[in-house]
Amino acid sequence: MSLVSSPQLPVEAVDGGVRVALRVTPRASRNRIDGVRVDAAGRAFLSVRVTAPPVAGKANAALIKLLAKAWDLSPSRLSVVAGAKGRRKTVHVAGDAPLLLARLSHRVAGRHG
Repeated sequence: MSLVSSPQLPVEAVDGGVRVALRVTPRASRNRIDGVRVDAAGRAFLSVRVTAPPVAGKANAALIKLLAKAWDLSPSRLSVVAGAKGRRKTVHVAGDAPLLLARLSHRVAGRHG
């Protein structure tokens, strides 16, 4: 399967769905999606803040809940597949890759920061 992902967006099509690169800040004053940022190496990521502490998976659970609500998806379709204990994370969204890529790229692109 060969799907094109935008290099300016942190969304990538993979078998069984899409992957989204994130940087999560726990213990924030409120839950929010700050927008797309680019690191020093030129890699795009979605900057997200959650109020939950990074203890016993609470921040990851808050992240999944926030993203599911923002993207109008069932939380069961989202999972943290890399970086569970760090700030840099990769979230897998299960489903039809071409449809999800178009849908999430559009929603993420609207949050450039």
